Order: sequence, then structure tokens, then C-alpha cells
Amino acid sequence: MQNVSDRHSKDTWTVFKIMGEFVEGFETLRPFWPAVSIFGSARIRSGNPYYNLAVRVASALSKAGYGVITGGGPGVMEAANRGAREGGGRSIGLNIKLPYEQKPNSYAETLINFDYFFARKVMFVKYACGFVGLPGGFGTLDEIFEALTLKQTGKIHEFPVVLMGRDYWQGMIDWLKGQPLEHRMISQRDLRLFQVTDDVDEVVQIIDRHHQQRKRRRGSPKPLRDTP
Repeated sequence: MQNVSDRHSKDTWTVFKIMGEFVEGFETLRPFWPAVSIFGSARIRSGNPYYNLAVRVASALSKAGYGVITGGGPGVMEAANRGAREGGGRSIGLNIKLPYEQKPNSYAETLINFDYFFARKVMFVKYACGFVGLPGGFGTLDEIFEALTLKQTGKIHEFPVVLMGRDYWQGMIDWLKGQPLEHRMISQRDLRLFQVTDDVDEVVQIIDRHHQQRKRRRGSPKPLRDTP
């Protein structure tokens, strides 16, 4: 049976391991600003319309001068990293170690491996000037709603969250209006925290407009406030 001293020692080393993930993330990603984090399902394959859409939007963002950050795995993540490379931009993958599904894709030129979801999530936000969410499951929803919560509570600078795949997201939007908004758990203003479009050029325009406005307002970019 493990004694208390052994457990405390293990906890201490866990702290250092977590710190190591933050340090590696900060040091590796700092040169890639400005970038856009792109999310979506790991379960789709090449040829799927959403895969193709991810390639197109990532390529367009790369050509506009933005790095592309993904979760580093298959599906939409692979497509976005592929699009970034095809667009001549910086292709970054933040891979999470999982027992299934999540294997690094070959299109991420810069790859960081994480054991801890929370450390990885900070990196998605800290070095991004915008989020693009394509259709996905729990992980995608988690990232999108975390970004919206940070915006809603003022814990992050103003930056766009764009959802692509209007047909896919419409049911969620209807539910937000019919339940949380109807019961006054969110406000009408909260529904303006994100935008929905399937137009690749519009996504680039939205990201670029906000980034340029932010540069004019604040000068040198600081992706997060003092508290991530």
C-alpha cells in the first residue's frame, strides 16, 4: 500500500511535469503569432465535405499570413494542417496522448505532445487571434464553449469565434435560443459572441478585421491577459 509520503512525492513531480508542458508550449509557439486555432472532428476522412472545407479555410488563412494551430490528430485537424502547408503557412499541431483515435498527422510541421488537456487548451487560446470550429463532437464543443465563456466573462481579449458548417450547427443554435436564452441563462448579446458562415473568404475577412482592429487598439499583441 502506497504511503502518504509517496503520494505527496508523486504529486510534486506531477506539478513539475505540468510546468514542463506549459514551458515547452510557450517557448515553441511564441514565434508563431498570429495564428488561428481550427477545431473539428477526428473521425472524418479525406473526401468528406467538411474535410475539404477545412483544407480550404486553412489554406486561405495561411495565404493571408496566419499560422494554423490544430489538435494535431486526424480528421479535420489533419485537413487544416494540410491546408496550412498547401497555403505556404505555418502548420502547428498540439497533440494529446490518448489510448485511441488521436495519432499525430503528417502535415503538422511543428508538433507538441501533451499529457494534460488543460495545458493544451491554454496553448490553443494564448497564441490564437481567432477560432474556427468545424463540425465535431465533445472535444470540439468543449473548445468552442470554453472560448465563448472566456469572451463572455472578459477573461480573454476580444477575438472572433467562427463556426463553419451551418447545417451542422443550426440545431445547436436553435437550442441555445429555445432553452438557455428562453430561460434567461444567457443573453441575446451572448449569441453575438460567435458567427456562422460557410464562406472561406468571409472567415479570412472576419479574422483579419479583428486582428487589425486589435493591433490598432493595443499595439504589440498579447494573446492573453495576465491570467490565462
